[in-house]
Amino acid sequence: MAIVETSITPIGTATPSVSKYVAKCHKVLEDFPEIKYQLTPMGTILEGDLAKIFEAIAKMHEVPFDNGASRVSTLIKVDDRRDKKGTMEGKMQSVLDKL
Repeated sequence: MAIVETSITPIGTATPSVSKYVAKCHKVLEDFPEIKYQLTPMGTILEGDLAKIFEAIAKMHEVPFDNGASRVSTLIKVDDRRDKKGTMEGKMQSVLDKL
């Protein structure tokens, strides 16, 4: 199971506000019930099968174009641990246990 952070940023819009694009990108995740996700102030964390996550991000990447953006920048950070099951909560708890 992979944990992936992504940030999709439309460029070339009429306003610096991007929340309407973010909301529309998140609507895509409704089509992927097997992916757990968490919206953060700076991006979105996704948890699940890596291939499905990449499929979801590819669809999310298209959303700003479909809504008038002339350029889109998508950042993807992947944590794909294979020696044990990793979860968003598990990663957080591991750090909290050491504080």
